[in-house]
Amino acid sequence: MTISEQHALDPGALAELDDMRLSEMDKALPSAAKGLTKTEFLRTQPRLSAFNTPVMVLDETAIADNLDTMAAWCTGHGVELAPHGKTTMSPALWDRQIRSGAWGITLANFGQLRVAVHFGVHRLQIANSFIDPTALRWLAAQMEVNPELEVLTWADSPQTVEAMAAGLEGAAVVRPIPVLVEFGAQGGRGGVRTLAEGLEVAERIRSVPALRLTGVAGYEGALAHDPSAESLARVRAYLLSMAELHRRFESEGHYPADEDVYVTVGGSCYFDVVTEVLAELCCGRTKVVLRSGSYIIHDDGFYSGITPFARQQAPARHLTSAMHAWARVVSRPEPSLAILDAGKRDIPFDERLPTAQAVADRLGAAPRPLAGAEAIEINDQHAFLRLDPSRPEHDLRVGNVVCLGLSRPSTAFDKWRWIPVLGDNSDDPVVIDLIHTFF
Repeated sequence: MTISEQHALDPGALAELDDMRLSEMDKALPSAAKGLTKTEFLRTQPRLSAFNTPVMVLDETAIADNLDTMAAWCTGHGVELAPHGKTTMSPALWDRQIRSGAWGITLANFGQLRVAVHFGVHRLQIANSFIDPTALRWLAAQMEVNPELEVLTWADSPQTVEAMAAGLEGAAVVRPIPVLVEFGAQGGRGGVRTLAEGLEVAERIRSVPALRLTGVAGYEGALAHDPSAESLARVRAYLLSMAELHRRFESEGHYPADEDVYVTVGGSCYFDVVTEVLAELCCGRTKVVLRSGSYIIHDDGFYSGITPFARQQAPARHLTSAMHAWARVVSRPEPSLAILDAGKRDIPFDERLPTAQAVADRLGAAPRPLAGAEAIEINDQHAFLRLDPSRPEHDLRVGNVVCLGLSRPSTAFDKWRWIPVLGDNSDDPVVIDLIHTFF
């Protein structure tokens, strides 16, 4: 990856976030923030103890280390990175990813694209079919006024291409929109299922002047959900087929001459297999682009056990969870049960329930380990924690606060508009930033 300041986000647009006024209606923010801009509030050096429960927090040290770790991985393997921005929907974090060397940002839909373009992201990928006529005409207009804007889109059938052509009919398309053929697999997600189907889609793209064939895209994460040998073999076979489709496009002259082309895959679980199989394609104009998005935050659940760093023996570097939630004990109705004030509206639950890690008398007080306590159920506004009454450390009191490890940042971030960033690992750390999300 190459670090390029020219592809960092628009400083003026990012400054808009600093000037936004905070409110008591913003979940978890303290009353002292009311009416202040983000910058003004941070100047007061608020500490964790000033916030309310439930609250999700981020660890600055872990974020910085994760950025460095993934940048080093991509550089060492000769691949580019366009992290999936939907993970955080945070322009401030996108900016840090790009400044750490990311090629660009990946998104999923038109609404997310508009946020990214507003904040000055120049290189983007829509990991989806992009066929809404309003969205297509908007993109064509944006590409006309912004010559630096590059947005890769996907198509997995002639019908997709025809819908794109119809949506652009009559529009002024100064630069053809780049389209990658999405390659899928039986039992997977979208994408053509055979090489012949992929070649058919490529031919259809080439027949539309407003479009430009630019590569092959896919998603190996839909094919496996564990690090078993069988799952890794399935992913490897899929990637080999993707590589073959790309080679067919090259050898049969489907790509435009003298333009970069892309082979893009890579969730946050199997990017080692991706680089093992596809790195040999990284020559000349071909760029292999990973889309791993969760690495910047990581987790204490699903990703912690499946990423390449977790599967390596004594890795030189590793990813660390940068997110936790604090929830308050509001009821002890049974000796083996504590009920917390965090629920589905506050913490993720789709890929494993949270893990209890520590307990403190209050926010900002010294935490004590809480090993063995297990989250067994989660409702809209409550989590149920199973305790062992024979263990003294499980003697939780109403009003205690519990630190929860979380699984899957994508469904953690979407529950918060502002997320405090902790600047150190003290008992009551200073909040050095507030991350704004656009879900």
